[in-house]
Amino acid sequence: MNRVLHAEWTKVRTEPTARWLLPTIVVATVLVSLLAIAAASCEGGGCGLDPVALSLAGVQLGQAVVVMLAVLAIDGEQGTGLLRTTFTAAPRRMVVLAAKAVLTGGLTLAAGTVAVLGCVAAGRAILPGNGNGNGNGNGNAAPSLADGPTLRAVVGSVLYLVLIGLLALGVAAAIRDSAAAMGAVLALLYAVPLVAAAINDPELQRTLRRFAPMTAGLAVQATTDLDDLPIGPWAGLAVLAAWSGASLLLGALLLHHRDP
Repeated sequence: MNRVLHAEWTKVRTEPTARWLLPTIVVATVLVSLLAIAAASCEGGGCGLDPVALSLAGVQLGQAVVVMLAVLAIDGEQGTGLLRTTFTAAPRRMVVLAAKAVLTGGLTLAAGTVAVLGCVAAGRAILPGNGNGNGNGNGNAAPSLADGPTLRAVVGSVLYLVLIGLLALGVAAAIRDSAAAMGAVLALLYAVPLVAAAINDPELQRTLRRFAPMTAGLAVQATTDLDDLPIGPWAGLAVLAAWSGASLLLGALLLHHRDP
């Protein structure tokens, strides 16, 4: 396993695309959060928004870059024929997939931590000045890691990005085309919430949001009005973990039983 991990790490260090995708995760996430925070300016005492979830809004775009990183970790080799060489050098395909999962998860953890902390810092710096997060009596306060719900939202957002990466890696292992794999994951993340929003049946809408990977997983960011959520914060993250586990299992089975 150590030898395979070292080989995968060498690939990442020498792959230009992977090198620019990692900082892009940080830049895209923080930039979107800055735009969301700036757009939520309220005169005279808050808009009734969740300041922590607002500060972490950039995660919804940053996850798309994580998907790209995870898909290219395996399908990038498929397109160049390098995957066949990898399996020749390391015939135990499950070990190769496990090494890719560890590396993808670790890199996403590092980039996601920097990105999420940057979002929180932006929220602390900007929200009190535009009428949100100023302790105005409506339960709003600038994000602080000393606050339990905020810390849960921050840690949960980092874990969310890691799980999205593992979900995408599993799909990429199952689908041998980079564009198709990215399209499938992004549709699952972004299209399902749009379908749910278009449904008139409130109960069906709530059910879709409870079990869709993005809406369930992002429940971990909420710090206000928790009773109105379709699913609890940690339960929602567990739903996403189940999606990721199922994706990796499917990818492992297909990878094991077919030619590279």
